[in-house]
Amino acid sequence: MPANIPIELDSAVTTIIIQRPDKNHILSYENWLKEMVPLAQRADGHRGVNIIRPHGQSEEYTIVLHFSSEASLRHWLESDTRKQMIEKVRPLLNEEENIAIKTGLEFWFTPPGAKNNAPPYKQFMLTWSAIFLLTLLMPWLLTPIVSSEPLLSSPLIKPFLSSLLIVGLMTFVIMPRYVRLTSKWLYK
Repeated sequence: MPANIPIELDSAVTTIIIQRPDKNHILSYENWLKEMVPLAQRADGHRGVNIIRPHGQSEEYTIVLHFSSEASLRHWLESDTRKQMIEKVRPLLNEEENIAIKTGLEFWFTPPGAKNNAPPYKQFMLTWSAIFLLTLLMPWLLTPIVSSEPLLSSPLIKPFLSSLLIVGLMTFVIMPRYVRLTSKWLYK
């Protein structure tokens, strides 16, 4: 992994790992993934993992790992457990894995293997359209919950819960799918 990538040590990071297993070893590779994913999920600071399997003519697996900080990410990437698992999978791969580290919104708009991000005005429009709908829906959906619990009646609780849910949904649910859905327009 490149050591010269400047990232804030306390900022959340997303790691994109590209692996290309040999077509004769796909089943063994899938079994390796079943063993590897739970190990990564137990790492300190782990916030989620997505596996994008090959589609179309592509033979690459894209593994997307989310960590709370660069420090926790580097700890996982340099751990003995991961090193042993990479040695185990290496004979199944056509080439060395490719690791890229992204922070914040940058990840949403940089497709694996792309040299350029989406134009900033399209990033703005896509992000704004998703957040606009969520800022309308989330307070409305939370009102019955907040009003039924006296403990939640503090003026800060509803905005806190609303923003927490919006950011979580944007990061892990909506934007990965929304970007994929609009990718023809986004990268045109």
